[in-house]
Amino acid sequence: MPTAANLLLFLGASLALNVTPGPDMLYVITRSASEGRRAGVASALGIAGGTVFHSLAVVLGLSSLLLAVPFAYDAVRLGGAGYLVFLGLRTLLRPSGVAQGPRVEPASLWEIFHQGVVTNVLNPKVALFFLAFLPQFVVPGSGSAPGQLLLLSVLFNVSGTLVNLVVAFVASRAGQWGRARIGGGVLAQRITGAVFVGLGVRIALQQRS
Repeated sequence: MPTAANLLLFLGASLALNVTPGPDMLYVITRSASEGRRAGVASALGIAGGTVFHSLAVVLGLSSLLLAVPFAYDAVRLGGAGYLVFLGLRTLLRPSGVAQGPRVEPASLWEIFHQGVVTNVLNPKVALFFLAFLPQFVVPGSGSAPGQLLLLSVLFNVSGTLVNLVVAFVASRAGQWGRARIGGGVLAQRITGAVFVGLGVRIALQQRS
């Protein structure tokens, strides 16, 4: 079990990292602003689900494979990039329905949750981050190292999920305000699609270091 001082240091570092905007937060913001609070919450929980996968991968040592085998890293990176570009293009090309005015057909909450999980899991940068960050707070001689890693990963995930839920509520209110004043159907659809494509390109171009 890590010491209290070590846990406080870890929680502070985790909060600072989780409030820093990144692909996961951008996904939550986009879903929340374009499709509302429930979609934002579903996306935040999906990101949390993906983080659970990375946590277990670190504990089991699977993340080391991405660091040791360049092909494995590139396969996951390009797979995730392709998935996000596919989502973006599908959203951009989705018919808007002009008969009753432009309006985005929202995805189901399960689909949003699933996309959040896959988006997070297929970002190898997250796996390498966990592999580099969590072991720094493991205290030798204070219990099982895998047990400490699991505890730290749970705390990190809880912190990140709380941050993303706050972001979801704020972004959904901002999106509601914008739609009430400027309309939002087609615009929200185009922004959502463009963000997904942009995230996919970003992951495709990123390097391991």
